Amino acid sequence: MKRFRNNKTVWLTAAAVIMAGSMTIHSALAYFTANASAQGGHPISLGSKTDITEDFSDWTKHIEIANTGENDCYVRVKVFSGSQFDVEFSGESGAWSQGDDEYWYYSEIVPAGGKTSVLNAKINVPADFEDDFNVVVIQECTPVQFDENGKAYADWTQKIDTTSDFNGEEAGE
Repeated sequence: MKRFRNNKTVWLTAAAVIMAGSMTIHSALAYFTANASAQGGHPISLGSKTDITEDFSDWTKHIEIANTGENDCYVRVKVFSGSQFDVEFSGESGAWSQGDDEYWYYSEIVPAGGKTSVLNAKINVPADFEDDFNVVVIQECTPVQFDENGKAYADWTQKIDTTSDFNGEEAGE
């Protein structure tokens, strides 16, 4: 009888453990099997797209921008180098001009399929300089805007609105 009682206790304990475990198994399985997948996308085109060409010879970067987009645009270029390097710019007379923000602005509208004249960035390297270095050129474009009189201008402050979805409605609604 004592042996039966011990077996009964063991079986009741095992049954209680199994029942307690079965109550949590559903949430554990949900945790391990919950997944989501997504595919697709939505291309964003602002109508302006440019490609940069940089050739390098005689310590000079020869920079040219091609408008590969669908619309006319304005372009600007900025050159980053270490503080120990001086960079001298030159190009076709009147085609490029330096702004107050260290960008070089192309003075003409670049038509779709067209390209700028060459902007030369001559890098003056100190004679005692022995390390490797990089000179980085970035370029930006903005679509041609027109004022109320029909005069073309560049709006370099224009930004993409990321607070709305693709249907023009506020995100999160």
